[in-house]
Amino acid sequence: MRRSLLAVLIAVLVFIIYYFGLFNYIGKNEGTVISIFSTLTVISISLIIFSENRNPSTTMSWILLLALLPVVGLPLYFLFGQNVFKRRKYDKKALRDQQAYERIEKDALRVKRDLTCFTDEQQQLMRLARRLARSPIYFATETKILNNGDETFSTLLEELRKAQHHIHMEYYIFRSDDIGTSIQKILIEKAKAGVKVRFMYDAVGSIQLSKAFLKEMKDAGVEVVAYGGARILFFSSRVNYRNHRKIVVIDGNIGLIGGLNVGDEYLSRNKAYGFWRDTHMIVKGEAVRTLQLIFLQDWLHMTGESVLDREYLSPDIEPITDGGVQIIASGPDNERRVLKNLFFSMITSARKSVWIATPYFIPDEDILTALRMAALSGLDVRILFPAKPDKWLPFLASHSYFQSLLEVGVKVYEYEKGFLHSKLLIIDGEVATIGTANMDMRSFHLNFEVNALLIQTHSVQQMVNDYERDLHNASLIVREEFMKKRLFKRLMESLARLLSPLL
Repeated sequence: MRRSLLAVLIAVLVFIIYYFGLFNYIGKNEGTVISIFSTLTVISISLIIFSENRNPSTTMSWILLLALLPVVGLPLYFLFGQNVFKRRKYDKKALRDQQAYERIEKDALRVKRDLTCFTDEQQQLMRLARRLARSPIYFATETKILNNGDETFSTLLEELRKAQHHIHMEYYIFRSDDIGTSIQKILIEKAKAGVKVRFMYDAVGSIQLSKAFLKEMKDAGVEVVAYGGARILFFSSRVNYRNHRKIVVIDGNIGLIGGLNVGDEYLSRNKAYGFWRDTHMIVKGEAVRTLQLIFLQDWLHMTGESVLDREYLSPDIEPITDGGVQIIASGPDNERRVLKNLFFSMITSARKSVWIATPYFIPDEDILTALRMAALSGLDVRILFPAKPDKWLPFLASHSYFQSLLEVGVKVYEYEKGFLHSKLLIIDGEVATIGTANMDMRSFHLNFEVNALLIQTHSVQQMVNDYERDLHNASLIVREEFMKKRLFKRLMESLARLLSPLL
């Protein structure tokens, strides 16, 4: 409240100065007026940013951008930098989500679990993850890793055809190409057969999705919602908070999450990307309840429709025993920075190895320091990263972090077979997380993400085997060669790094 009041007072003060300055001096010395106007604007916004007590690196990045490039910095701040929208928009969502999580938490606590098969470090990580994410850790869940588009989409299409009661689907990117149309046809068929179908897509990620494509679904009875939509989206501060989740829940007992959106490029059909290396996962059993809850809370946030009843949250579950599985949601509505803090805790709890696969590597100081200390402690720290970019700015920023890691013995590999889009963190070959979150600032602070924490499940071993196989298609970056790059490229990487808190 105090920060909002301060922002309003500064804005009023600046307006008065601008108004009287323009009234008295316009026509006499336009250059002076414009200079005063821009200078006061930068100073006032910098004071607002400073008073919000943000992360120091983010604060300095915004202030430097405003000071050095005010013409660029001012519109970027009004679109992407304001925290006022986030607090106003998501405080209510956070409260509703907490109440919903408490409901499934009570059900989970009724069942006593024997945790003696897990190490002390793993039990400690479970307790921390439970408190951070508020969601329960389940032990009656089966998970299976799905590699690349062929395996993922063939499984998805097969499970969609089996749907009897409902289909809930949420994607950041959904295209109306071959694979998108194939999925659309099944959703339409199921909706006409009486299956409840709810479909949610991100308004920015799926901006190319045609109205005709969506109309076909709506006409067939599919309920369609755009997440974060606005009439003038790109002139709204909400454009910065995207729903990056990929969630499918079928009949309440089968779910899919991971790195793949819906589009032909994820099936390696786009020549620009070539082979698309990605990782998804199918979930069966208790943990699907949390995945269901995340979708339903997102649906409630956008539509106002609450459907948190027993038919969606308590389906019949077959008893399965396969380690611990926790579905974790994170986003700008949660000030705990759930996934960032979970990643940090996983890295610092490692005793043997830390293996990372990510298409974007833009860590904050906490994660960077944790990785450096792990390597200095003698742990096997590896990062698997694409050799070619899909986005140049994050690609350049990522490379600026490699030097300090190579210096302490971190092994950085460049995947050369195609584009690497897998998002994995594997600790000691026994604990892992897979999902939608990249190892970057946007996933840590701005995007709505969903990951699965896996402890001693069979799927962790699958991930280990796949990671080792991917290394056969990757080359190790040699520090001496890495340091020989041209000065211009180093400058470009440093400039991109300066903007990394904003990426």
